[in-house]
Amino acid sequence: MGKAKAKAKQAKGKMKETAGKAMDDRGMQAEGRGEQMAGKAQEAAHDAGERMRKSGR
Repeated sequence: MGKAKAKAKQAKGKMKETAGKAMDDRGMQAEGRGEQMAGKAQEAAHDAGERMRKSGR
């Protein structure tokens, strides 16, 4: 997954978390936080892959 898709997943999660707060829906808030964390993990994996490619491995 590319960095742009990972950032989009983080943004979607943030919007879902905010909507959950507005509607007092703790389940939606948790789901949004989960999406944000998944997006951050995907971004970190992408960055690690880029560093490995740049180092010649």
